[in-house]
Amino acid sequence: MVKCGRPPKGQECQSRERLLDSALQLFLEHGYGDLSMETIAKDAHVSMRTIYSQFGNKAGLFGAVIKRCSDQFVDRLPENLEPEEALTVFAKHYVHLITRSDAVRIRTILIGESLRFPELAAQFYEQGPQRARDALVEFFIKKQQGGHFAQMNPRVLADHYLSCLRNEHFQKLQLGLATIPEQSEIDQWVGHAVDLFLHGCLKR
Repeated sequence: MVKCGRPPKGQECQSRERLLDSALQLFLEHGYGDLSMETIAKDAHVSMRTIYSQFGNKAGLFGAVIKRCSDQFVDRLPENLEPEEALTVFAKHYVHLITRSDAVRIRTILIGESLRFPELAAQFYEQGPQRARDALVEFFIKKQQGGHFAQMNPRVLADHYLSCLRNEHFQKLQLGLATIPEQSEIDQWVGHAVDLFLHGCLKR
């Protein structure tokens, strides 16, 4: 019998990562509403008490899964780079992650179950889209202070930049009408979005 108590000191980080790995795969396979906490605990070889103490409830665990994914692009806005280069670095990681098959599946689950479980939608937004927006807002504020951007609402700048990245291909992908883009397609996707955002489309 596998013991599911508190892991020895020094192994909590590995235990947490294993739990998040298990939770992600189980959410992808079973959705949200039909997946029990008992199933997650058994698969991850942890106790129910461990899950509740670390994440509060199933929605909190789902939010932690999303946060771990968003960590990968939220931290990709290096302040030492010029605006165009920094926005490009961020965008390549962002588009790569939101177009992965598991990310598309998670969004499908969210759309299908958010009315039954509003806390699910709240966790997804707070740990995913809102974190991306907040990171961009801070970036634009700092770059405005450095004289790189016009003094307009940085939240508006962040919203419009994210809208440029979540383009028609992304919408079709979510509906199953497009394929996962190759890296070369992502590079082109990002290049067009950054250029449009920074330079607009009027002939000068």
